[in-house]
Amino acid sequence: MAESKKMLANYVPVYVMLPLGIISTENVLLDREGLKQQLLKLKTAGIDGVMSDVWWGIVESKGPKQYDWSAYRSLVELIKECGMKMQAIMSFHQCGGNVGDEVTIPIPQWVLDIGEENPNIFYTDREGNRNKEYLTLGVDHLPLFHGRTAVQVYGDYMKSFKETMADLIGEVIIDIEVGLGAAGELRYPSYPQSLGWVFPGIGEFQCYDKYLKAAFKEAATKAGHPEWELPDNAGTYNDTPDSTEFFESNGTYLTDKGKFFLTWYSNNLITHGDDILDEANKAFLGCKLKLAAKVSGMHWWYNSPSHAAELMAGYYNLYNRDGYRPIARMLSRHDAILNFTCLEMRDSEQDAAAKSAPQKLVQQVLSGAWREHIEVAGENALSRYDSCAYNQILLNARPNGITNKGVPKMHGFTYLRSSDDLFEDTNFELFKIFVKKMHADQEYCSDPAKYGKELKPLKRSKPKIPIEDLLDATTPMKPIPWDEETDMKVDG
Repeated sequence: MAESKKMLANYVPVYVMLPLGIISTENVLLDREGLKQQLLKLKTAGIDGVMSDVWWGIVESKGPKQYDWSAYRSLVELIKECGMKMQAIMSFHQCGGNVGDEVTIPIPQWVLDIGEENPNIFYTDREGNRNKEYLTLGVDHLPLFHGRTAVQVYGDYMKSFKETMADLIGEVIIDIEVGLGAAGELRYPSYPQSLGWVFPGIGEFQCYDKYLKAAFKEAATKAGHPEWELPDNAGTYNDTPDSTEFFESNGTYLTDKGKFFLTWYSNNLITHGDDILDEANKAFLGCKLKLAAKVSGMHWWYNSPSHAAELMAGYYNLYNRDGYRPIARMLSRHDAILNFTCLEMRDSEQDAAAKSAPQKLVQQVLSGAWREHIEVAGENALSRYDSCAYNQILLNARPNGITNKGVPKMHGFTYLRSSDDLFEDTNFELFKIFVKKMHADQEYCSDPAKYGKELKPLKRSKPKIPIEDLLDATTPMKPIPWDEETDMKVDG
């Protein structure tokens, strides 16, 4: 009995992300019977539930506050019928234009119409290219959307979702991941394929819309430097760090002006996440669920001094400055989960020229979140069906293997994603073993309290954390120790 209790303490639930296009842009649940078969097949693997985007561009497409949840209601009811749990993503971004996007779902047409008149509502690069994937955080608190601010629009959407799904929350819907940027991630859209970016380009800063330009000018003037401007020497999407004045050795990023800009740019991003999560907390107050936010695994150029790709995306992370722990500290006020990507990647598999270090990055981000006493969840970045990838995920889910208290361990893992390739016989058999190993060799457990993750009613967020206190968390700390390999190999 004691042994099985110990093993259950190490149980990490596994979810599977559903295909992107299960609900059409016309707001219809497509092929319900086929999806049901898919869900029942996934259930045979012993998974704990599924994750799905809930697209803003579909639900509020007809006009402001004209919500149609009918297709999503059918989806959640189907998931319930199949005896599964659901993680719902409040997807305030466009689908299409990023890695793995097979369908195109724009943001609502009435919002795009406002953008026709006022293109500054979109993130903008130095050349003036607008990115229509997600609204610039520069409009978070401006009433440009038929009298509502962007943050109010997101808040109203979440309140309406809660009202429509109230009877299914806690029973079926157990997680709300709040979309906070491009691809649903808390970041600037610094590396859009739609504008010609290819891996491992450093990307570009996205703060040249008129609202963020004015905000920077105001901040610089307040700091006694009215002459400071936004960077004009940081290169273009597919440059390397050393080919730019901003990121080269002894580049602008190390000067007072560069540090001021990078602090402003990254602080804005943290505040943006904080404000929208506060709305989510108000919307779902008292519901039995957890809030979550996704942080992108920007592993390329991690081993170069400037961390250029991370800095472009808004993660001000250097060897002497932690760019992720302040985000974790902000999430701690909402008791929100930090969901991180690229868990399947190993440094040895990466192109040396890209100075990529996904393993080090994962260790840094997860360690920082655990030090801030928040839950951590994860995903794989690319579809993989091999034992190397599964073993790496298992290692990251329990960095010190099976322990008496089951710590440290991840809150949960979401596999990207359900597909014909996953259901191919050999792949699916290995996936089943992977799920069993994530469950610490235990059978599927329907009661999260048994593995220490009891769902409690959401409490009101704690008071806003002053930016100075958030910035205290930039002090680098050594990551917690990681085992060399997992003690629960799928091929062991």
